[in-house]
Amino acid sequence: MAISGDNDAALDGDPVSLERKLLKLSKINAVLMERVERSMDQQGNAFSLFQTAIGLEAQVRARTEELTSVLRRLERSNDDLVMAKEEAERANLSKTRFLAAASHDLLQPLNAARLSISVLSEMQETDDSRRLSGQIDQSLQTIEDLIKTLLDISKLDAGVVKPDLRIFPLDTVLSVLEASFGPLAAAKSLKLKVRRCGLLVRSDPLLLQRVLQNLVSNAVRYTKKGGVLVGVRKRGNQCLIDVVDSGCGIAESERETMFEEFYRGAAAADGTHTGLGLGLSIVRRTVSALGHPLEVKSKVGKGSTFRLKVDQVGIAPQVEPASNTWRDSVDNTHGATVLLIENDQAVLDATVRLLNRWSCQTLAARRFDDLRARLSDMPRPPDIILLDYHLDEGQTGLDALKSLREFVGPDVPAVVITGDRGLETAANVTAAGCELMHKPIKPAELRALMAHLLKDSGIKT
Repeated sequence: MAISGDNDAALDGDPVSLERKLLKLSKINAVLMERVERSMDQQGNAFSLFQTAIGLEAQVRARTEELTSVLRRLERSNDDLVMAKEEAERANLSKTRFLAAASHDLLQPLNAARLSISVLSEMQETDDSRRLSGQIDQSLQTIEDLIKTLLDISKLDAGVVKPDLRIFPLDTVLSVLEASFGPLAAAKSLKLKVRRCGLLVRSDPLLLQRVLQNLVSNAVRYTKKGGVLVGVRKRGNQCLIDVVDSGCGIAESERETMFEEFYRGAAAADGTHTGLGLGLSIVRRTVSALGHPLEVKSKVGKGSTFRLKVDQVGIAPQVEPASNTWRDSVDNTHGATVLLIENDQAVLDATVRLLNRWSCQTLAARRFDDLRARLSDMPRPPDIILLDYHLDEGQTGLDALKSLREFVGPDVPAVVITGDRGLETAANVTAAGCELMHKPIKPAELRALMAHLLKDSGIKT
C-alpha cells in the first residue's frame, strides 16, 4: 500500500518525507473529524427539529380544538340570534296586524262620531254651541291622526310597506293635495297654491302622496298668516317638489330632532298647535323607503321649505285641475240621488243624516241584497254610489259595486270608503275605477269630492 511504502520511507529516516506525511495525515484526520462533527450536529438538529415539530403539532392540535370549540359556541350564539331576530320580527308583524285590526275597529265608531258632529255643528244656532262642536270635532281629529300615524309607523318599522315604484303623472298627486287641504287653508284664511308641472315621475304614488300630505298638513297647521305653496320644477333628470310656508319656522337646533316621534318643538309652546309630532317621523321613514332625498331650509319667524327630490322621466299631458273642487257650489249635491252601502249601522245612520242635510235623496242599506228589490223601482239611475270596502260575510264594496252596476250601468261614479290603508286595497279600488276615501271621512272633503264627480259626470249641473 502507498501508505505502507511511505511509512517504510519514513522509517528509513528521511525527516522531510516524514514531516510531509505527518502533515498529510493531520489534514485527513481534521477533515474526518469535521465530517463526524457535522454529522453529529445534523443528527442533533434533526432531533431538535423533530422535538420542535412534535411540540408545534401539539400546540396546533390544542389551538384547533380551542378554535373549534369557539366556532361551535359562535354557531350556537348565531342560531340564538337568528331565532331571537325571527321572534322579534314575528312579534313586530303581530303588533302591526293587531294595530291594523284595532285601528279599523276604532275608526268605525270614530267615523260615525265625525259624521254626526258635522250634522250637529250645522244645526247649532249660537256661537258658543258652534265653538263647542268645533272643539269636539278637533278632539276627534286628534284621535284619528294618532291612530293613523301609529299604524303607519308600525308598518314602516315592520318592513311590511314595500314601495311599488312606477311611472305616473305627478299632477294626479298634486290635484289630491289641493282638494284635500283647500278647505283647511281657507278656514284659516290662508292661501294655498299648488302649481302643476305636467311631469312624469318614478315613485310610489300612494307613498309619495302620504309624504306630501304630511308636509302640507304641517305647513297649514303651523302657519298663521300668509299661505302655503307647493311648487314643482325640473332640474336635470330630477323633479324638485317644494312645500313652502310662511309659518313660524324651525330653529337650527331642531333640524334633526324634529324628525323624532312626538317631537313638536318650540312652535307648539303657545298651545295653539294640535299636532302630535308624528308627521315628520312618518315622512322620514317613508322617504327613506322610497330613496327620495329630503332637504329642509327654514328661518324662525319667516317660514320653512321642504324640498323632495324625485326622479322624473318625461313630460305628460296635464291633468284636468281638480284644485277648486272644494270651492264648487254646494248646490251641486242638492237633489242628487245617492246609493249607500255600509255594514256598520251607526255609520250608516250618521251618513244618511249628513246626506239628508245636503238635500240628497239617499237609498241606503247594509248589504246589496237589501237594495236589490228597491233598485227596480228607481225611475232613473243614481247619481253617485258610496260604498264601504269591508262588508259582512267576507264581501267587499267592490263585490257589491259589480252587482250594482248590472242594475244601474257602468257609468255611475263610485266612492269607496274604508279604514283599511293597505296598498293592496288602494290598488283594487283604483283598478275598479273608483275614488278612494279613508275613514274617518271629513264631511267637507266628501262633499267636495261628490260635487266634483257629479260635475264631471254631467248628471248634475
